[in-house]
Amino acid sequence: MKKDLNIVWLKRDLRLQDHLPMQIAQKQEIPFIILYIYEPTLMEGPDVDIRHLRFIHHSIKEMNRYLENEGGSVHECYGEVEEVIDHIKEKHNISNIFSYEEHGTMRTWERDKRVKSYFMSNRITWKECSNPGVQRGIQDRDGWDRRWFKEMNKSIIDNQITNVGSIEISPKTSLPKEFKEALEEYPQGMQPAGTSYALSYLSSFMEERGKDFNKYISKPLHSRKSCSRLSPYLAWGNISSRQVYQKVRNHPNYQNHKRAFNSFLNRLKWRSHFIQKFEVECEYETRCINRGYESLQRSNSEIFLEKWKQGKTGFPLVDACMRCVKETGWINFRMRAMLVSFLCHHLDVDWRLGTYHLARQFLDYEPGIHYPQFQMQAGTTGTNTIRMYNPVKQSQDHDPEGIFIRNWIPEFSSIPSEFIHMPWEMSKMEQQLYGIALGKDYPHPIVDHQEAAALARDKIWGHRSDPVVKKESKRILKMHTRNKSM
Repeated sequence: MKKDLNIVWLKRDLRLQDHLPMQIAQKQEIPFIILYIYEPTLMEGPDVDIRHLRFIHHSIKEMNRYLENEGGSVHECYGEVEEVIDHIKEKHNISNIFSYEEHGTMRTWERDKRVKSYFMSNRITWKECSNPGVQRGIQDRDGWDRRWFKEMNKSIIDNQITNVGSIEISPKTSLPKEFKEALEEYPQGMQPAGTSYALSYLSSFMEERGKDFNKYISKPLHSRKSCSRLSPYLAWGNISSRQVYQKVRNHPNYQNHKRAFNSFLNRLKWRSHFIQKFEVECEYETRCINRGYESLQRSNSEIFLEKWKQGKTGFPLVDACMRCVKETGWINFRMRAMLVSFLCHHLDVDWRLGTYHLARQFLDYEPGIHYPQFQMQAGTTGTNTIRMYNPVKQSQDHDPEGIFIRNWIPEFSSIPSEFIHMPWEMSKMEQQLYGIALGKDYPHPIVDHQEAAALARDKIWGHRSDPVVKKESKRILKMHTRNKSM
């Protein structure tokens, strides 16, 4: 006879502690297994990169080092959800599946609707748990802030995992050899995966690094140390927002660095705020959330787009940031905003042509943050101030000596700081003196940034008078504005 079995299905919640589905499964009398499924239809999405899959795999490897002491493991399977469950059903009677809700793209939402129907037809109960700080099905933000703080202050779930089991996975749904080998490789320049690293980064931030959070938050070099660097661990669920909130709020250094720590906690709340936006309208991924901007015409130069992707625009800070994020998976918020602003405003390229490229570069890719932020920087919401970042001024303000730029553009190793922000001002003789030939070793600027900004400013601000933009702006404000008094 088939034995009864429950399943904890992991998605973006790759941890063992403060994990409600695991707590529910643990309380059941039926043994449970933990499952992660690499789904081909999702992995083929334009936003997925092997760096994301490697982070997932190495997070699971760390979980398994703990679970092996309990005789269990996280089972990694390859295939569509229905296919994997079908093979498990051959030898087991699956009673319940527990998971967190996923606030993902339309592809994950369509998957969830599909498997819900499959579970029902197979008499499997699927229990989805809410993620702390994000609510499904709300129509406005009344009371949202109050509920967020309430969730953050609830007791951390201390999971005592004792009855997790292990089963034999069908060869038909095991990881293909080449795919598994690719997952094992992990780039040295990227943050290591797993809860222990998340806790280590958080500890060093609270003990020492966090005191300079506000001071260096916009600096492309110094922010790599002064920022928490927790974003990949939050994005893939190695640690929960509630764990981070309580550890920072209760740390002895909170009183010593109250301003910096509060700024960080505000951004933790800001993170949930944007994921909530995406949960309500996941169309942020594919169309202008303010429908009035669908009629805004762009030149969409393929040459400009490729130069931007390659980090060869001729603007040193833009190129250094793109090269850095491709190599390490991380740059700070302002530099991300500058990359998007430069693409959409200076290069006059539709945001949709660049959004997936950066999604693949970011190790901390979180759909709920990525798409609303991309549109905010592209100026297509109709409700936010249009931020048009001057790439030269950003360079002068935030990397005045060009240290970050030289790190990522070795062609500039001998160029003095006076030319590092505007290398095109060097004469032929100065180029020869410093051992660089513009147009050969490093490109000339692909646009005149001042002229391009003026044209973009007239275009984007002028479009705000469009009747559809005005109507949509009212709708967006009504749906997403948070009433802080409630």
